Amino acid sequence: MNQQTSVKDIFGKAISAYYHEKDKTDIEVHSPDFDDDVIPVPYLFRNYAEMPPLERKALQLPKGRVLDVGSGAGSHSLYLQNNKKLEVTAIDTSAGAIEISRLRGIKNALNINFFDLKDEKFDTILMLMNGSGIIGKLRNLDKFFKKAKELLRPGGKILLDSSDLSYLFDRDEDGGIWIDSEAAYYGELEFKVTYKGESSEYFDWLYIDFNTLKFAAESNNFICNLIKKGEHFDYLAELQPLKQ
Repeated sequence: MNQQTSVKDIFGKAISAYYHEKDKTDIEVHSPDFDDDVIPVPYLFRNYAEMPPLERKALQLPKGRVLDVGSGAGSHSLYLQNNKKLEVTAIDTSAGAIEISRLRGIKNALNINFFDLKDEKFDTILMLMNGSGIIGKLRNLDKFFKKAKELLRPGGKILLDSSDLSYLFDRDEDGGIWIDSEAAYYGELEFKVTYKGESSEYFDWLYIDFNTLKFAAESNNFICNLIKKGEHFDYLAELQPLKQ
């Protein structure tokens, strides 16, 4: 969730404190819809062997020039840069996270929002740790695909993971779930994060099921393929613009 923090830069402060002082104080996560949770800050510094299988699979697929969106402390970027020898640009809206990414050795790390990036072209756009989160709301999907198309070179692709939160709902005898058609999409959530008593504002965060993602992709002239399913209703998808 490191793409939508407030100006207080909660993630940046936690990442910096761990990097410089090995301070392991958790980031607390709050939502009106769920019980409070925590993000252990050392997890943001995990190496390849410590990553879940879905992430390890995703990191074998990038090619060419890579954009790592919501890069956090830079663990994915470092692997691609140092082990796969790819040209990587790491971006995050957390200034503190980007500062630490540079100190960790990432050659090109920018404090910028994905939607504000201009005059750049990439072969792979990487969006991990519920990469769909930065889209915020379903209504922003068209805007997202338009921006991605603008940033991709011919033949380029997006690698994105997310989760289908329908598992949180009770199922009927046929395995279906009942969802209020008047309510917002069940994957549209709000969160705020707290660290050492300091809180961000609430921000929108999108979890999207694969079929909804596929429909939105095809509506925007993208091919959407399921690459791998995770262990807990999560999945990795590859999206490529159709040749015009």
